[in-house]
Amino acid sequence: MLKKIVAISGKPGLYRVLSQGKNMLIVESLADKKRMPAYSTDKVVSLGDVSMYTSGDDKPLAEILEAMKAKENGAVASIDPKTETQLLRNYFAEIVPDYDRERVYPTDIKKLIQWYNLLIETGNTDFSLKEETSEEAKEEA
Repeated sequence: MLKKIVAISGKPGLYRVLSQGKNMLIVESLADKKRMPAYSTDKVVSLGDVSMYTSGDDKPLAEILEAMKAKENGAVASIDPKTETQLLRNYFAEIVPDYDRERVYPTDIKKLIQWYNLLIETGNTDFSLKEETSEEAKEEA
């Protein structure tokens, strides 16, 4: 599911990829369902490709979102993304205890919480990578 959801640099929120045109993607906003083109000049990043720094290997966003969902029992985050920096860091440390405190900035944590809340509010709650690979295999067959 995360492979089909993208973030576009300079545009707020998250978008679902609907189709691909010549030199562009057709995307739909998760928040208001408006469709728009994302051109090849836009920086588009699939959530399936995002990871966060830890003291060991980088942790995929899917694992972090699953950990947040488990902590929050499938509800929206119990912390406001606009709260003070130290509270955000403490909250994130509960989810990813070994995150790299030097390279993960408070703005990254805020964006993660906003993305998580948006995904939960729009009913996109399946963050597992295992099911994604089986769905992709079915699409390719």
